[in-house]
Amino acid sequence: MFWTPRRLVLRQSPVQESEDIAQIKAALRYSGSASSDFDLNPDTVLPANRKLRDAAVLIPLIEGYYGLEVLLTKRSSALKHHPGQIAFPGGKLDASDATLEAAAIREAREEVGLPDSAAAILGALPCHETVTGFQVTPFVAHITQPFDHRPEAGEVAEIFTVPLSHVLKPENFAIEGRRWRGQIRRYYTVPYGPYYIWGATARMLRGLADRLK
Repeated sequence: MFWTPRRLVLRQSPVQESEDIAQIKAALRYSGSASSDFDLNPDTVLPANRKLRDAAVLIPLIEGYYGLEVLLTKRSSALKHHPGQIAFPGGKLDASDATLEAAAIREAREEVGLPDSAAAILGALPCHETVTGFQVTPFVAHITQPFDHRPEAGEVAEIFTVPLSHVLKPENFAIEGRRWRGQIRRYYTVPYGPYYIWGATARMLRGLADRLK
């Protein structure tokens, strides 16, 4: 679903918890293994003493036309890092953030205009290490009230949603590769319509799919 400027309307009552949401909450209670951008590249040797920077993303789930949908952003093509890529709202842990969860909620407020009170955290996926040196904690949230989405100027080009059912099907994922630092680096992709979802975003979605399988 492409987002045009409008007010987000939820399909069900904000206080009602669907069976799907209850299932997701239950699945997120179980511990799991951390993931990384190098999962599909077993020959990669990472320095044991590397220092990773803490970051967090929000995986927002809304009740939409196709049932539960995942809210995603397309980064501005003018950005220096990862221009035009599909991403969750999120970013690095700031000194003002009390917790990683607080960082994810703050970033969602800044990037898409999501009010803090609208995000009911269901749980977190295991950390994900990126090629850019971040250790990202993905928090899954149920969006429980309507809000006016506002793409952050200069950062977010588009806000759109993808049916959760699409990214929960392993058959919708593919493995592709491109040259990175002189070697072929393989990664997950899970395209949807005109949106090429790949890399860390696709890997975290695959982790959610595996958890709910």
